[in-house]
Amino acid sequence: MDHWYESSIDRQLREARERGEFDNLPGTGKPLPDAGQEYDEDWWVKDWLRREGGTSGVLPPTLQLRREAEDVQKLVDRRSSEEAVRELVANLNEQIRKARVGLMDGPPVLLPPFDVEAVVRGWRARRLRPFR
Repeated sequence: MDHWYESSIDRQLREARERGEFDNLPGTGKPLPDAGQEYDEDWWVKDWLRREGGTSGVLPPTLQLRREAEDVQKLVDRRSSEEAVRELVANLNEQIRKARVGLMDGPPVLLPPFDVEAVVRGWRARRLRPFR
């Protein structure tokens, strides 16, 4: 005599499958991402960083400062007034000063401060350039 037992979870899954709730789910028929790769115990951190769009809140302050210094032209081009450009560059220069004397966490920074007048001149020139 065969005795068949179905747990409540198995029953709920079977009923959902019969109702078609698992039909046409995204990813159906596609291989699992990372299938066949060696196990990485930090997989969840890397997946989270990929989903959240990078490392912007996870970088040490000095590395974040380096990134801002690299992107200074984009940052100032988003400003609508010369005063706002000067304020941004002054704040960036103050952060560079703090980093150079060791008041910020992270790897050492040897960034030179920005010449405020040169940055403002570049900002003006880019704003006056005709659009193509």
